[in-house]
Amino acid sequence: MNLLEQLKNRIPSLQTSTMIEQINKGFSNDNKYVVKMADGKKYLLRTAAIDQYERKKSEFNLITDLQNYCIQSPQPIAVGKVEELNLCYYLLSYIEGEDARELLPFYSIQDQYKIGLFAGIDLAKIHAVRAPASIDHWYDRIMKKHQKYVEAYWSCGLKIRGDYEVINFIDKNERLLINRPSRIQHDDFHVGNIIVENRQYAGIIDFNRYDWGDPYHDFLKVGLFSREVSIPFSIGQINGYFNEEIPEDFWTLYSIYLGMSIFSAIVWTIKVVPENLNEMIERIYQILEDHKNFELTKPIWFK
Repeated sequence: MNLLEQLKNRIPSLQTSTMIEQINKGFSNDNKYVVKMADGKKYLLRTAAIDQYERKKSEFNLITDLQNYCIQSPQPIAVGKVEELNLCYYLLSYIEGEDARELLPFYSIQDQYKIGLFAGIDLAKIHAVRAPASIDHWYDRIMKKHQKYVEAYWSCGLKIRGDYEVINFIDKNERLLINRPSRIQHDDFHVGNIIVENRQYAGIIDFNRYDWGDPYHDFLKVGLFSREVSIPFSIGQINGYFNEEIPEDFWTLYSIYLGMSIFSAIVWTIKVVPENLNEMIERIYQILEDHKNFELTKPIWFK
């Protein structure tokens, strides 16, 4: 009996499934599957090693809590363990459509902007969830992580032109990260995790990287990934989030986090997907161009 048959037999919610097909996308250590049921419904099954159960249960509980905020996201179905297979899992409703990354370039500028607008509105709803009091201060956590990545960057053997300017910009402005609000962070909010269908925003997926901290940190993926796919979407996301009233401090904070991501992106890419290093370097130089080596906090593409 293969793994898919064992999953079907041992997960109660899958007893009437007619097809289980693996999804080979993304960089998560989880395994993901599309499940078709006898009644025509489709689910998303996510499995992980059984020692990840508490984390997976917390992801499932978060997705459950977000249902109270009218966010277009998957609906929770079931969570549990399969002791015999040394696995844990959760089951969600399946959002029909395609990755925005694939389809946005074929849409009109107006449709791209509108999809970004609704994505930004959903992100603002996500950020309504406050962090538990037990979470450590954001400033301490983010600066510790940043310093770790900068140290790893200096020893990785690769040098980005303009790196000192970026570090100096962050050092000069890091005080702004003190006493920032702490909210739920999706932590991977970009066009690759947004689903579109019929030229409309269908929802946000993949909450498996969620964290707690400054909500503005969730915008760094705009500059790192979404901007290269669709500038209208990126502008729409920011305008939708703020209802077109962008606070004065946003752009500096956005630029601090985007600058930090340059070093973490280099280190992560070398470690996890070194074959994508040239592509990541191109992204980073685009960021430096967009911000004129961080002399500008608002990127030149935002108009």
